[in-house]
Amino acid sequence: MLEEVTSHNPRPSGWLPTSFVHSYNTQLQSAPQLNCVLCIVPCARAFKAMATEAENNVPVAMETKEIKEDIPAAEAKAEEAAKQENAGDAPAAPAKEPAPPKVVVHKSNYEKDVVYLYQFSRTPLLPSLSPYCLKVETWLRLANMKYENVDHKMKFRSKKGQLPFIELNGEEIADSAIIIKELSQRTGLDLDAALTQEQRNVAHATISMIENHLVWVLMWWRTKYPDQVLKGYKVNLQHALGTRIPNGILNFFFKFAFGRKWFQGAKKVKAQGMGVHSPEEVTKFGQDDLKVLSDMLADKPFFFGDEPTTLDVVAFANLAQIYFIDKEVSYALREYMTEHCPNLVGLVNRMKERCYPDWEDICTTLDLNSHLPKPPAEETKDKEGTKDEKEGDKDKEMEPEDKDPEKEKADEKEKDKDIEENKDKDVK
Repeated sequence: MLEEVTSHNPRPSGWLPTSFVHSYNTQLQSAPQLNCVLCIVPCARAFKAMATEAENNVPVAMETKEIKEDIPAAEAKAEEAAKQENAGDAPAAPAKEPAPPKVVVHKSNYEKDVVYLYQFSRTPLLPSLSPYCLKVETWLRLANMKYENVDHKMKFRSKKGQLPFIELNGEEIADSAIIIKELSQRTGLDLDAALTQEQRNVAHATISMIENHLVWVLMWWRTKYPDQVLKGYKVNLQHALGTRIPNGILNFFFKFAFGRKWFQGAKKVKAQGMGVHSPEEVTKFGQDDLKVLSDMLADKPFFFGDEPTTLDVVAFANLAQIYFIDKEVSYALREYMTEHCPNLVGLVNRMKERCYPDWEDICTTLDLNSHLPKPPAEETKDKEGTKDEKEGDKDKEMEPEDKDPEKEKADEKEKDKDIEENKDKDVK
């Protein structure tokens, strides 16, 4: 191999020091498989080390020459410094203060202390198809925080590439767990304030089970059966994406792409490990998780008593994805939950009634901000009535006044008389 390299790249004799050539030959003898692709990187490192050794062995005369060449440049700098001293001490220009960092948010005209939530669009069966988006919005409602959903038609993502994310006072906060943690610290609203340390530990472990295991069981089903996802949640892709493309075309591409191996969701499921199991095994994983949650809840209204905590929020956000699938679509986990875990169904309904009194309105109108106060219906009717009256007055002004029929007949007779008199004059 060495002969092949040197034949294509001839060099004059004496161009490398003896130590470099000796080291190179030693390296070649000790590694006869240099033509292997796997050895490219180690060899490159060896050559780099030997080249460094060669540079260190260059004669001192070269260094002396470089120093001599640098002397005139150093003298020129010294002369410039002396000139500046002789010119006197000029007043130094004031240092410019660094400009404050620009606030990069999507909602530029934000209102102070209002949380702007970016999430997925609504569906006819539940407020969000994402358990993480539903988790954040449920927490905001339980904490009675003022928030507003931004209708971005799923065009925006956080700097981390995620949904949901929020913007608060010109600052972006991403990831559902970090959002809740940051908001709790800033506002002092902690749903877990009454929990003991042992209860907090149990809640942390249970949330990890839900968000790192049960959610992947659901994700596996969604990537495996995309057509059932559209039917089960009655997804209107045209509304969700804010496009005019017909739903038939959108549904076709969704079914084609969502379940393919090269799709991001399917890749994540396989990389996580859930995607390598059989359907029966994945279903058993989900049933075991539901059984654990059911045993923990027992006959209590919420996991730790009479008031909901963060664990109840997370459990509701994920169990709702299972329970509210349309009954026309069969799903093994939903059937297992309704038959063997009725207390979990009760938990879902209690959280729904407590946090989403406008649930039906959300699912009917698909309004992202149905929780915000709307103007009273009476005021809107009064405004519409005044508009109608004004338009009616304008129409009356434009219409001509009604004419008297008797006057019209008299005018016609006078016209006839004038015509006859003119005829008589013409005959004479």
